[in-house]
Parts: sequence; structure tokens; C-alpha cells
Amino acid sequence: MIPAKETDQIEFKTAFNEAAIETLVAFSNTRGGTVYIGVSDDAEIKGITTGKESLTNWANEVKGKTDPHIIPDFKTITIEEKTVVLMSVIEYPVKPVCTKGRYFKRVGSSNHLLSISEVVDLHLQSLNSSWDAFPDPIHSLEDISMEKIQASIKAIALNSITINENPLAFISKYNLLRDNKLTNAAYLLFKRNETSDTTIELGRFQTEIIIKDSRRSKSDVIAQIDQVLEFVKKHINKEVIITDKPHNIQKWQYPIEAIREIIINMVVHRDYRLSSDSIVKIFDNKIEFYNPGRLPASISIEDLISNNYRSTPRNKLLADFFKDLGLIEKYGSGIQRIINY
Repeated sequence: MIPAKETDQIEFKTAFNEAAIETLVAFSNTRGGTVYIGVSDDAEIKGITTGKESLTNWANEVKGKTDPHIIPDFKTITIEEKTVVLMSVIEYPVKPVCTKGRYFKRVGSSNHLLSISEVVDLHLQSLNSSWDAFPDPIHSLEDISMEKIQASIKAIALNSITINENPLAFISKYNLLRDNKLTNAAYLLFKRNETSDTTIELGRFQTEIIIKDSRRSKSDVIAQIDQVLEFVKKHINKEVIITDKPHNIQKWQYPIEAIREIIINMVVHRDYRLSSDSIVKIFDNKIEFYNPGRLPASISIEDLISNNYRSTPRNKLLADFFKDLGLIEKYGSGIQRIINY
């Protein structure tokens, strides 16, 4: 039987061509899949004529035009006296696979052409790694603060995690120091001085172009959470409700827990390879948060809102460290908690 429609693992083609190879590459970079040769886009069976050497030639063409080389499995079926060829590939273990220097990934029923940054991310993910786990080529141990490391040790200990190591052994344990070299994550977490590579621009706007107050945060990523939160609290309304109890009730214009969660998401999932800054704009009736970096190709805005996605931290070491600090409760649950607050 022929499937009713194309999906993230099924593609229809009336003939074997370059587009079919691109789809096989997209399948290899995602979850694998099957191309049905001899079927139109609307699932109408057209059939295809194959010669004695056709399938062998197709296999060689796919192999010759892909890097790393992929060789699909073939299956020939007959439906309504018409021949349909099934070309199947599994997900390639070490990604990405390309054809003619172009990289594709399957998104829904379409092939998505990957950008350079997406190619890099896909490769790191296949190695179970991320950019923040790689050695920092610029900074050294002299550029980080031992006092900030010690403060993190105390904070993590409050979460019932036993730590007996000294600061350097501690960051080595978290893979923040490798072969006595700082990782990108270690520098972001514990950098000694304020620098532009973590800049967050903060503004209170009267209109879209009139700024009433502004601040620029350039600290380490842990300190930035409270810095940004304090700026937001300074510029949103707070209602004090008097009750018959010993303490009055404070009600903020926006749930502070939701604001804090958004800020943590900004810091942890920011693409620090990009030169642009994070931005927070506070207006009378809204707050806008901008962060460098795009959503993974497999996740849409609708997926985030419906909580129908698998968490893929851009910076795995930062996410892991923030979790032990008690700042992240569970991977992939932040957006849903923000909505529920």
C-alpha cells in the first residue's frame, strides 16, 4: 500500500532525480525515511520503468553525490500493474550529510536547506556536544574569578549536592575545564570582568522611539539573571493589597516567576557565536525579549505553545550547570511554566 500523503519520513517522486537525492540526504540528517519513486505529490500511482541495471546505477549515483556516502535500500513493488521503487535510508549516526555541498534536513513534509550555523549545530548534536563545550581559544584561567566559582559551589550545595573539590577540580568535574583549558561555558559563567560578548541591552520605552531609562548588562551569565530581573521590576507596576494578615500582598503587573523564567531561557539558549546583543524592551503594556539565535528547524512556535517538542539545549553545559544551581527545574518545561503562571 502507498501512504496517503507525504510526511517527515515519506516523500513521493515521479522519477529518480536530484530532488530525490536531496530528500534522501534530508532523511539521513533527521530520522530516516523512504522515497517512493513512481508516485505523484498527491499520492497518485504513476509507475516507473526500470531496466536491469537501474537500481544499481541509482545506488551508485546516490553514493557518488553524497558526503559522507549514503547507500539506500531498495524495494520494488507492483500496484495496479505499475512499478514503484522504494528507496529507504536510516538516520545517519554522524551528521550532517550533504549533496553537492548543500545540507538538508526534513521538517514536516519538506526539505529545509540548512544555514552554516545550523550545519554546525547539527554536527555538534550528533557528537552529543555543543558550542559551549569547546575550548575557548581566547581566554585563560586568569580571565575567570575563583570567587565566582566558590559562590556557585555554595549555591549548588544548598540543593543537597555534595561537593568536596577545590574550585579547579569542581569546574573540571562539570567539564568546564578540559586539558587545563577553559571551555566557552566556563568563561561565560565565571568571567572576571564585564565584556561585550554577553551584552544585554535594557530599556524602558515611553513610545517605540522614546527611551525613559536604559542600562547595559555585560556581566557573567549567572549575575545577569538578577540584573535583568531587577531592571524589569524597577519599571513595571506593583500593587500592594492590604489584608487583615500580618503581611500585605504584593501583586506585580506581570508574574515575576514568569519573567525570571524568560530571562533564564534567554541566557541559557542564546547563540553567543553571533555578534548581536540580547535586548529587553519594557513598554506600558508589554515587555519584548529579543535573543540572538533561531529555533531549531524541528521546533515551531506552535510546538512551543502546545508543549509538543523535545528539548534541545543550544548550550548543553550551561543548561546542565544552571540545573544544578536550581535555576532550571526540568529540561523543556520552561515555556509551559511561563504560560501557566
